[in-house]
Amino acid sequence: MSTHTNHEQAGEEAGVPTAGIQDIAFATGHYSFDLKNLADQHEIDVNKFYVGIGQETMSIPASDEDIVTMGAAAAQRIIERNGTEGIRTLLFATESGIDQSKSAGVYVHGLLKLPREIRTIETKMACYGAIGALQMALGLVARNPKEKVLVIAADVARYDIDTSGEPTQGAAAVAFLVQASPDILAIESSQGVYTSDVQDFWRPNFRNTALVDGKFSVGAYMDALVGAWHDYRDHDGVDFDEIDWFCYHQPFTKMAVKAHMRLTREAGVPLDKPEAAQALEPTFGYNKQLGNSYSASIFLGFLALLDSETDLEGQRVGFFSYGSGAVAEFFTGIIQPGYRKHLRAQEHQAILDARVPIGYDRYRVLHPGTLVQPLDNYRTERETQGPFRFEGVSEGSRLYR
Repeated sequence: MSTHTNHEQAGEEAGVPTAGIQDIAFATGHYSFDLKNLADQHEIDVNKFYVGIGQETMSIPASDEDIVTMGAAAAQRIIERNGTEGIRTLLFATESGIDQSKSAGVYVHGLLKLPREIRTIETKMACYGAIGALQMALGLVARNPKEKVLVIAADVARYDIDTSGEPTQGAAAVAFLVQASPDILAIESSQGVYTSDVQDFWRPNFRNTALVDGKFSVGAYMDALVGAWHDYRDHDGVDFDEIDWFCYHQPFTKMAVKAHMRLTREAGVPLDKPEAAQALEPTFGYNKQLGNSYSASIFLGFLALLDSETDLEGQRVGFFSYGSGAVAEFFTGIIQPGYRKHLRAQEHQAILDARVPIGYDRYRVLHPGTLVQPLDNYRTERETQGPFRFEGVSEGSRLYR
């Protein structure tokens, strides 16, 4: 059980400034879909969703929204506050890729009119991809502390209609700036990593929707958690009781509760389900309302914690990221003094409130179905009120404005 006491601020080692997150923001789709609509359609108790998996609402993109428009909307706010000076790299993490060759980040680069002197790539490893991008960013900043890296994690989680995964759909993007001497989170050097070739979740090229072996995936998640935790401890990671808060990847919020119960048993300080849920509750707010957002999910948990009323200054946060297939990582960071001056809690609430609620019939219209339909030419109607929109496809090329 964490003691929630202040830790010494992560300092400089060997003359190299610490690196971490300077600024962070999220964006989401135009529509919201209360899971009560799904429960009513299937004539089941809504608490199967609200309580059973810990989800209440999912975000759904309009027909003229996708990972690029959401990612650009989140990143635009980072650029408006921080400018572009020092940004030499843009990393776009997603498992909802829109092209087999061109990075979604290049479209964002164009929409934001970023300087040409920037490298831009896309990273993919299921829900882990954004943490992989974060670690790449930290390496670039360590090599040259004058450089900054803009990281975007954006995904649309889709499952087949009338399947167990359907209530865990969602959509969101998180953008954050990685730099030396950050104002929000200084990331510590110890990491625990894990890879195992398992087929618990995947999405073939011809499908819009993912395939998942639910029970097997939960077991694979737990195996990866245990493996990453022990590797973290073997590489000079701190004791469990030196970590004040935990942020897990949340395909649904109750998954994080299961994970925390497992980790506390592994650490020799077991918590029961209510205790584990209470310990993680501050990280659930956004994921409950947005649904699963794959690579962005862990950062939405972190944002919910940051935007809560709890004073986190000087405290250590443990992060566990899991990407099915499977790759995982555990690491920690220290919340920096004065971090609250750099938060966006009111912005984030306004984004949630601005979504347009829809019912089951509209939800079915927006669901793309299982199989990818090859369409070389089409246009979308304007729906989104966001700053960017997907206009359609012309001779195979995606168009954005």
